[in-house]
Amino acid sequence: MKKLYALLLALSLTTLTATASTHTAKHMVKYTIKKGDTLSSIAHKHHTTISKVRKTNGLKKGDILRIGKVLKVPTNAYVSYTKTSEKPTKYVTKKGDTLSSIARKHHTSVTKIRKANALRKSQILKIGKVLYLPQNKKTNTLAKAKKSASNKKLAASLSNLDTISLEKGKTEKSKTFSFTDIFKSKTDKDSDKCQRITSLAKTKLGKKYVWGASGNKNTYDCSSFTKFVYKNIGIDIPRTSIRQSKFGKYVKRSELKKGDLIFFDTSKKRKGYVNHVGIYLGDNKFIHASSAKKKVVITSLNKNFYSNRYKGARRPS
Repeated sequence: MKKLYALLLALSLTTLTATASTHTAKHMVKYTIKKGDTLSSIAHKHHTTISKVRKTNGLKKGDILRIGKVLKVPTNAYVSYTKTSEKPTKYVTKKGDTLSSIARKHHTSVTKIRKANALRKSQILKIGKVLYLPQNKKTNTLAKAKKSASNKKLAASLSNLDTISLEKGKTEKSKTFSFTDIFKSKTDKDSDKCQRITSLAKTKLGKKYVWGASGNKNTYDCSSFTKFVYKNIGIDIPRTSIRQSKFGKYVKRSELKKGDLIFFDTSKKRKGYVNHVGIYLGDNKFIHASSAKKKVVITSLNKNFYSNRYKGARRPS
């Protein structure tokens, strides 16, 4: 009976040893040493520690690694690591990096980075060192979702700011501009302003000329016509032609642009001062409230009467 018990015990121990050996073998790889290898680089590559590599291969601290020697490398740490929901990515350390900043940037923890790379707490990070970083899928997905939500909120906010009203004072009327105007270039804005001036002026073609009229009942004199047009695009200019001729930027005749104010001396004796104004339309044409035609008309600047009496141009802004 004692012999039978001893036999059964021996068989049990043999089975347990074989099972343990098989389990260990599953997490052990063979590695052939190459030129430049160190225990540190081998351990790092296989996500294990130097002490485990030494222990498995019976190596002492002073032992030299010979090229071609085959080592058994335990990879238990790597197996348990890859079974998690995290996937490693490679990261090369740069100047100024710390484990804390790297962990924060990659949505992981210092502890996980140390574990994945077999780093000690006191170990210094060398520039150029390759680290394996665990990336949590859930964390990355959440971060992307938050970023996407933030972008959508910004877009919604911008769309709500279609127009913004600015008020200088209680007595002044508010001025409204499109939010997209902020992103327009100066050239685009100038072109847009010129188009608005000339388009608005042309809507008054044929309206009655009355000397001294201020625009009431669609009647104008030359300067009230130009004042009306500019006022309706948000620019307040003086009331009379002579004062308008001194307002804004002086413009050479060769540099006229659509929307510029052009001035004339239409007096019979050519007294030498401004008494008439119109708005330049381009192609040597201008629109004005004409006392001779008794209405708002378009006239050629090449016409001798106006060409010879031309006194200059201004660009209000």
